[in-house]
Amino acid sequence: MKPLAVRLPITHFPPNYTCDGTDISPAIEIRDLEHGTRSLALILLDPDAPGGNFVHWLCWNMEVVTTVPENIPKEPETTFPVAARQGTNDFDRIGYGGPCPPHGHEHRYDFKVYALDTLLDLAPGARLPDLNAAMQGHVLQYGDAQAVYGR
Repeated sequence: MKPLAVRLPITHFPPNYTCDGTDISPAIEIRDLEHGTRSLALILLDPDAPGGNFVHWLCWNMEVVTTVPENIPKEPETTFPVAARQGTNDFDRIGYGGPCPPHGHEHRYDFKVYALDTLLDLAPGARLPDLNAAMQGHVLQYGDAQAVYGR
């Protein structure tokens, strides 16, 4: 499997992408997509959270794009600026929930992007275990990128 090239235009989150600002999702660049990719899935995790792997964002059935635009609406299904379905994060909200680590701590945030060979039969609002199960056997490529944030 050829790796998927994923790049963030940031290495440290500016406040507008966090709970300390407007809490909008950042842009994500995706390159080297394999022919046959039918959709994208995206997972944003904080592996440094107490308990590990706090889910900040779940997104699937995203149309195949080379740049995920910033500020994806926090709705179960979006059509603009990109078509996608979104799940429930560990804040118990739909869509992107930006970094919000405890004061005095810097955390890493992992953006995981999957190129899939199908659209997933998964209802909006699903959680990470459901998304992982739905993706089984459908991942053509995978790539990731990291950024950090501290308060």
